[in-house]
Amino acid sequence: MPKKTVFAEHAAPPGGPYSHAVIAGDHVYLAGSVPVLPDGTRLGGAPFADQARAAFANLATVAQAAGASLSQAVRVGVYLRDWDDFAAMNQIYIEFFGEQNLPVRTTIPVPLKGIDIEVDAILYIGQ
Repeated sequence: MPKKTVFAEHAAPPGGPYSHAVIAGDHVYLAGSVPVLPDGTRLGGAPFADQARAAFANLATVAQAAGASLSQAVRVGVYLRDWDDFAAMNQIYIEFFGEQNLPVRTTIPVPLKGIDIEVDAILYIGQ
């Protein structure tokens, strides 16, 4: 099965040697998205809500660049530096994914450096 890599011009630049997304068959794999603005400005140190919205907005922008949307997510991974941000993340998550027909999700605390959140997703674009 051939794959197609995606670069999202209007999302934060990748933080290393990887693609924003890869389309393989009926799935789009979105790389981890962090609270960085499209111009490369890091939002580490900003309030959690600002960081979370920036990370989810980057994820949505990458999905759009791949010809899809977050409404097609079948799996989401959320990585939090501080578990105390879980409730706030859930409220912001709903802004991007709604309250119905939600994807599966894993949320885990991880020792992120300089940021409070990272998110990734898998989208299904088949029939």
